[in-house]
Amino acid sequence: MFGLRQEIGVDLGTATVLIYKKGKGIMLREPSVIAIVRDTGEVKAVGEEAYRMLGRTPGNIVAVRPMRDGVIADYDMTEKMLQAFIRKVVTGPSKIFKPNVMVCVPAGVTEVERRAVLQATREVGAGRAFLIEEPLSAAIGSGVNIAEPTGSMIVDIGGGTTDIAVISLGGIVVSESLRIAGNEFDEAIIRYVRHKENLLIGDRTAEEVKKRIGAALIISDDEIKEMEVRGRDLINGLPKMVTMNSQDIVEALKEPLQKISDGVRRVLELSPPELVSDIIDRGIIMTGGGALLHNFDELLRDATGIPVAVAENSTDCVALGTGKALDMLKVLSDNLISDKFLRR
Repeated sequence: MFGLRQEIGVDLGTATVLIYKKGKGIMLREPSVIAIVRDTGEVKAVGEEAYRMLGRTPGNIVAVRPMRDGVIADYDMTEKMLQAFIRKVVTGPSKIFKPNVMVCVPAGVTEVERRAVLQATREVGAGRAFLIEEPLSAAIGSGVNIAEPTGSMIVDIGGGTTDIAVISLGGIVVSESLRIAGNEFDEAIIRYVRHKENLLIGDRTAEEVKKRIGAALIISDDEIKEMEVRGRDLINGLPKMVTMNSQDIVEALKEPLQKISDGVRRVLELSPPELVSDIIDRGIIMTGGGALLHNFDELLRDATGIPVAVAENSTDCVALGTGKALDMLKVLSDNLISDKFLRR
């Protein structure tokens, strides 16, 4: 359709950026972090290299996450970061024939936030720019036939947002976007460790704890894992190490997980009965990195009484969906936002 233009899909996540290139698959997967020189604005590093600098930079260099809650928090830094990433995957004729780019955004973002993402995408060299809502992209990427007149429910748990949606006939029927996801899980762990152990830990340590011993609930004792956690003692300011286990993390994550469960129940309550019947038969599909939290699917199954499954390659579903959506422009025409939106 677009001749010599390459087509790429971008999962512009709060924690991680994934870029899908048509015919090649996922070509880039790097943390949403950029490091710049404070005085000059010169870019020192992006992605994995910049992530390693978090909390470890000298005074003249700052490493930051320019995305927050799934949307652009720092426009200039997001543009520089995205430009560096796209340069890594765009090759050959597309340096002349600008690529068409599909970017996902959380469900229910504001008009201002949409314009910011579209503008940033055009500024980094896109020929045409399109936006697709995350749960729709996640559904496509997980293999759901969204064109069917059948209800499907997606719970996409990313770094900054959890998007919950019921999808039918190529569009979102009911949705809710919560600013509670993987990053909030990390913050909850930091608060818990601070309160229980008088120990201050950083974001990276909290993320490691979540991945290694984290769980939504404990079903049997053999699921309990332990981990040594290092940080700064808040009483004497000295380094300190404590041992934590999975049960601690279940307690730490209780509040944010309950909010997500409540959100899923609300979306079900607002959905047409016929679609709810379909969802009972087909089950709920979980996508995103947060879906990998141990026994999270069991927690949602207990909360809703509906079968829950974690999608294969759950962390890649949104990125894969953005790429596939470029082949479905006619089907999705009423549910996409293009750069024509900028001229309104």
